[in-house]
Amino acid sequence: MSAATKTSLAALRHEPIKPLIGTRILNSKEELLHGGYAAEIRELLEQRGVLVFPKINFTGPEQIAFTKTLGTFAPEGYGNTDDVTKITLDVKENPSSAEYLKGSLYWHIDGTRNDVPILASLLSCKVPASWGGNTGVCNTYAAYEALPAEKKAEIENLRVLHAPWASLFYYEPEPSLAKLQGFQRVGELELPLVWKHKSGRKSLVLGCTSHHVVGVDHTKSAELIHGLREWATSEQFTYSHEWSVGDMIIWDNTGTMHRAETYDPACGRMMIRTKLEGEEPFA
Repeated sequence: MSAATKTSLAALRHEPIKPLIGTRILNSKEELLHGGYAAEIRELLEQRGVLVFPKINFTGPEQIAFTKTLGTFAPEGYGNTDDVTKITLDVKENPSSAEYLKGSLYWHIDGTRNDVPILASLLSCKVPASWGGNTGVCNTYAAYEALPAEKKAEIENLRVLHAPWASLFYYEPEPSLAKLQGFQRVGELELPLVWKHKSGRKSLVLGCTSHHVVGVDHTKSAELIHGLREWATSEQFTYSHEWSVGDMIIWDNTGTMHRAETYDPACGRMMIRTKLEGEEPFA
């Protein structure tokens, strides 16, 4: 974009939602698709955890175009790789991953089996749930920063085994061996409990994929994982987005956790998602 085009754009208009999380972006679709706000949006995203674009009404191609203004688009499909991903529990619409999406009802970070997780997800609403179905986001930067100094010292160098199969037990306590083994084939990875980012800031790496703290007694391990999750998802660090058709939100996957809140699985809730490719390994 030329300097003249940049100066012709209106200023990025935004307002905070809560003191420690969430910012609402108020610019028009046409202004956002120019790409001239990318640096400001990226900075706000890292600071605020989640950005809300009320009733922006991006089409699929427009959402992809906007995603590409912010970084490298990370395709998810096996067929047309330059497309949005449908997020729904309707097996007719999403036959390959509707089962795995059941785990999305619990707090998690995407990509805990990858050395470099995705940077961010962009989610738009096409069909809201008949009831419930909000998307919750919590700021794990802010949650870490607000911890007492002694707790920070206690957890500073701990590592946690993250296994996507651990999330299965949240919604199906007695799975068949075949289903468990299928989830286990997805893989697992040992990650730091405290992510030391290249920016100098730190965030917590938690969620329903957390199986145990490495080298810690199982009772203490459970207390640490669930205690920190409870802290990070307390009211001061969380935002729950109630969807209207056309809304879009972006959350920083490297400094938040997210979840879909309970809704009728037969209601036809339909979201479309794009992702930004990761730029920083867990460290």
